[in-house]
Amino acid sequence: MGQIQNQVDVVVIGSGATGLTAAVTLALGGASVSVFEKQPEIGGTSHNFLGIFAVESDMQRERFITYSRDQAFSNIMEYSHWLANPRLVRAVVDESAKTINWLKKEIGVVFTNVVTNIPEAPQTYHLIQNSGADVVKALQSKAENLGVFLKTSTPVTQIHKTKDTYQVTIEVEVTKMEVETKVVIVASGGYANNEEWIRKYSGLELNRNLFPVGNKGKMGDGIRMARELGAAEEGIGVLELLRTGRNTPETMSQVAFTVVQPYLWVNGKGERFCNECVTFDDTSMGNAHVKQKDGLSYSLFDMSTIRSLMENGIDKAMTMDFPPGTRLKGLAQEFENDVANRPEDVFRADTIKELARKIDVDPETLHNTVDEYNTYVEKGHDDLFSKNPKYLKSLNESPFYAVRAQTVFLGTMGGIRINQRTEVVDIQDSAIPGLYAGGFDAGGMYGDSYSIRSSTGLSSGFAVNSGRLAGKNALNYLSARS
Repeated sequence: MGQIQNQVDVVVIGSGATGLTAAVTLALGGASVSVFEKQPEIGGTSHNFLGIFAVESDMQRERFITYSRDQAFSNIMEYSHWLANPRLVRAVVDESAKTINWLKKEIGVVFTNVVTNIPEAPQTYHLIQNSGADVVKALQSKAENLGVFLKTSTPVTQIHKTKDTYQVTIEVEVTKMEVETKVVIVASGGYANNEEWIRKYSGLELNRNLFPVGNKGKMGDGIRMARELGAAEEGIGVLELLRTGRNTPETMSQVAFTVVQPYLWVNGKGERFCNECVTFDDTSMGNAHVKQKDGLSYSLFDMSTIRSLMENGIDKAMTMDFPPGTRLKGLAQEFENDVANRPEDVFRADTIKELARKIDVDPETLHNTVDEYNTYVEKGHDDLFSKNPKYLKSLNESPFYAVRAQTVFLGTMGGIRINQRTEVVDIQDSAIPGLYAGGFDAGGMYGDSYSIRSSTGLSSGFAVNSGRLAGKNALNYLSARS
């Protein structure tokens, strides 16, 4: 590992996909780089993704996928109602295929296929052989071979700007130390664990009606320090939202799979609140659910629905390992087990009104909701929310079950305003020399919602591409100074 250097060309704050990609790009260009990671291990939430967005890659051409960069750019911008930064979006889209090629040939990442996990969406999701942990491992190995200094359990606490350089304050155990650098790249991963900021910017209460998944110690350190240097704000309240069972997406139980199926969902009042087919678009699903009181809803099932899931399989996948059609063969027994072992989350009753009392909603309201829904099933048309008739399934065979769902999020998706070169900019939109940001610390890629339908894998795609852009543009900056 070596000793901490008091002076380097670049300090990278954070060792996720953004920070590591930037560090390797810089080291390949001849820069001296130190990466400081707050957590005791490298990689952070980047261990969890399964694929990366790209357009016009070699893998897509080999599979006759003709979705173009122009189409991707236009669709991302239209999805955001042009709230996203168009020059930044264009830069990321244009860089995306080059980054996949770079990861394959230069870093040794193995990709297996190009798919989508949303019906009728473009195939932009470049699947990794295992998970993002492989990308982290490959980038870390390359960085170390290139002489990048990686230090875990070492938070950066302050950045001071001098005339020509930055003084970065780090904490090594209980000792503070200053590192002088020409360039700082902020890639600390957002503020998903900061209760005060979540309340301030989203109006939600962390771990009450909004639950983080896969995030640890994300307090917005990088965003705070960039602000102190004059950074403007963008995208600070954007969250990557989902609706899941209370055992979270990380727990792949069969009952967990049922929660996201496009059948009958009701809120805490016992009323439907959306076309349940929004489950096929994670962003729409999360946006619809987060509006419900206490971020709470229930998925309802009867015995016939459970049999169908056991015999015919699921319609909505939760991971690539369990595609549509996967049969939940042990579902009936798992439901019974969960009724006994998870009484606050899984409920069973012989009548709908009894089920309503168990989930603490008005029995008449829930009975009327189910009765109305069953009439839609009978006539093959959802008069309320226009749901695809294929997914209309009646509830009339006891016993009946309810599974509690919650709003979760995979990360915060903004904070620092950057330009198309990933330079941090001030409120006059002028670049702050030598300061860059990317990944979940940077705004401008999404508008007000994650554009998953037009660009599956964009959050991981933005991470690696913003890292690459930051690295390449920082090299240009260093070259101009020499």
